[in-house]
Amino acid sequence: MEVFDLIKSRHSVRQYTDKKIPQNVAEKLVSYAETLNKQGDLNIQIFFDEPNCFNSRMAHYGKFENANNYIAMIGKNSADLEERCGYFGELLVLKAQELGLNSCWVKLTHGKSAAKKEKDEKEVIIISLGYGKSQGGKRKSKTISDVSDVSDNSPEWYRRGIEAALLAPTAINQQKFKFELKGDNKVSVKSGLVGPCLKIDLGIVKCHFELAAGKENFAWE
Repeated sequence: MEVFDLIKSRHSVRQYTDKKIPQNVAEKLVSYAETLNKQGDLNIQIFFDEPNCFNSRMAHYGKFENANNYIAMIGKNSADLEERCGYFGELLVLKAQELGLNSCWVKLTHGKSAAKKEKDEKEVIIISLGYGKSQGGKRKSKTISDVSDVSDNSPEWYRRGIEAALLAPTAINQQKFKFELKGDNKVSVKSGLVGPCLKIDLGIVKCHFELAAGKENFAWE
């Protein structure tokens, strides 16, 4: 599937069927996670058939159902850890989508995960996985002009990147980010100052922009 179509097809899903993730699909996810761990200096861990994390009052409040598989985004404490978890976590989310799975980013509405962390590591966020009872639905979105300086003279790759960024999942659908094109190929993106998970959101948004705009067309400023 073409990357933009993959991005458009993915929506947050909290209710899953009881269908187990086949071993061949699980192995592909784990293998990709290992690659991303090396690229992002992370300790991503994936758990299958582990119902305890979402067997909590908060998970029930969050209306999760059959959330027996999940990704734990973990890394060594650093200033950019949350952004890296957002960026590389979204790559894994899109890989899951490509493999026919559904997912949801989850910050608070879950219990204790089974992840093992070193003393200097932090579990930043959880991503639930499974076969959704539905494919999720579209959500209200800001416009291109709300989040960028796109004009009639902007290059097509820039507009395409912004369109993909608007499809990125963000906490409580806040979409608190702003893009700016400087010169021919320098791109700046800033997140809002107040709101939950802003750094994680920024990583996810940058991931979408890069995939759609093409790394060969620009450089981050």
